Amino acid sequence: MRAALLTEANAPLEIVDDLDIEEPRAGEVLVDVRFCGICHSDVTVQESGHAMPAVLGHEAAGVVEAVGPGVTHLAVGDHVMLTPLAPCGHCPACARHEATACPDALSFAMNSRPDGSTPFSRGDAPVFRGLGVGGWAEKTVVSATGAVKLPEDVPLEIACVIGCAMQTGVGAVFNSADVRRGSSVLVMGLGGIGQAIVQGAVVAGATEIIVSDPVEARREVASAFGATVLVDPTSDDLNAAVADATGGMGVDYAFDAAGRVALVEQGIENTRVGGTTVMVGASPFEENVTINAAVLFMTMQKRLIGSLLGHCWPDRDIPLLLDLWRNGRLDLEGMVSHRLGLSQVNEGIARLHAADGIRTVLDLSA
Repeated sequence: MRAALLTEANAPLEIVDDLDIEEPRAGEVLVDVRFCGICHSDVTVQESGHAMPAVLGHEAAGVVEAVGPGVTHLAVGDHVMLTPLAPCGHCPACARHEATACPDALSFAMNSRPDGSTPFSRGDAPVFRGLGVGGWAEKTVVSATGAVKLPEDVPLEIACVIGCAMQTGVGAVFNSADVRRGSSVLVMGLGGIGQAIVQGAVVAGATEIIVSDPVEARREVASAFGATVLVDPTSDDLNAAVADATGGMGVDYAFDAAGRVALVEQGIENTRVGGTTVMVGASPFEENVTINAAVLFMTMQKRLIGSLLGHCWPDRDIPLLLDLWRNGRLDLEGMVSHRLGLSQVNEGIARLHAADGIRTVLDLSA
């Protein structure tokens, strides 16, 4: 089958047509991938060169083509959205509905199944399944717990953005931070994740939503989604803007959606006494967050928390996000700014680097 293959760190992806794929094992499904988004996490793997060669892409939707033994909740022909953290369903973390703490789900970072194997190969060599999905291929095999059935009237080209952007962003608001009605929120970085945080904050009832991003077009999109204060960090004083919007108190919640340690530190600085800063973006491994005057951080009772995929539980949160979309409270269509064919994947990655648009979605049939 055809796929976009990463063979070397920081290198362009190669379009190949000779990738082999296994039949689904027990508890797995084979999915005909129709659409898959391009996320910054894919680029992070591309730059790291971890577990190569690999098929990246983890924000996918498609149609079930085959089911493995023991799979009863899905059938051939079902429309599904894939999630990169597929819970095992029976460990202590899953008993608490904490998919992001399940050891099987966390194997997504290995670019393989939990046992280290992969359903992809080329010739006699294994090819890794990037970030638990491997969606930049015409087909993939995933755990059935990571495939959520969709009503057939839900367009797959917009459903795919739920897989990462909406789960991560809206989930960070609902689950990780538990943003309260009437709160003030600061969102730093307005790519797909940041825009989803803005939308989630609106649904949660935040009354002041301050956004910061150097790209004017992204600030305008955030305004359309409900942001109340727009800050250009290259020319505006973010600290002053926050102080002005909150009467000098600081925001209740600050979100780093860009994966920048400097933004995490700025979030801590701009939260009120008892406020919460949420690390949503993935910062480089070599960078460390510095908390100046730790005793002041303690006495001000501030919180710094991490958020992986918005602490989402697939069967609970994905239907909720779809209901919010159906009711006009979440805009999935507005998240997709570019549609490209699989052969244009490198163009899509270049658009991401250039901060061009919000989300680029690949059409695997084009």
